[in-house]
Amino acid sequence: MSAQIIPFELEYELRFSTDPEWVEVAKADFDAFLKDHAACERKAASLAMSMVQHYPDKPDLIRGMIDLAMEEMAHFREVMKIMLDRGLQQDNDEKDPYIQQLLKNVRTGTAEYLLDRLLVFSIVEKRGHERFHMMGEALDEPKMKDFYLRLARAEYRHYTLFVKLAYQYFDAEVVSQRLDELLDAEAAIVRNLEHRAAVH
Repeated sequence: MSAQIIPFELEYELRFSTDPEWVEVAKADFDAFLKDHAACERKAASLAMSMVQHYPDKPDLIRGMIDLAMEEMAHFREVMKIMLDRGLQQDNDEKDPYIQQLLKNVRTGTAEYLLDRLLVFSIVEKRGHERFHMMGEALDEPKMKDFYLRLARAEYRHYTLFVKLAYQYFDAEVVSQRLDELLDAEAAIVRNLEHRAAVH
């Protein structure tokens, strides 16, 4: 499908707000939170590059995903520097229950798979935007506070990038309906997950 003029607002709201207790749990084991954060940034960069590989016929997606991958790796480098300064090292990857459950909603048809991936990844970035902002507001150390508030702004750009690409490649009504469904599904997942010292 050729690019279309997008007359829709790219911003949307999550259907369930993170309980403030989450930030207290994450702060209580901040080392574990940092390790999970680093893993999230690395995986996000890898995901973006996999999209570049899988969709060679979509130049705008390629450009967006390359920029995204580079920014995610820059964030990974920054988190790793914080970890190394604290004497921390990465743990073996663990499956993220939030991501696992959310990905169960991705359909398998070729077009549906792309649409759902774009929207799911948008929602993940939107949740990251919310939680990094919460963390930034809750931290006392000025540099760390500024770091997480800056990352929250980056997550905002990322979530709107994914939804913009969805509207570019798919009919606007189809995108809006599917986003509505996935937002409901994500809200149910977050509502029922236990709080962890992790981004999600």
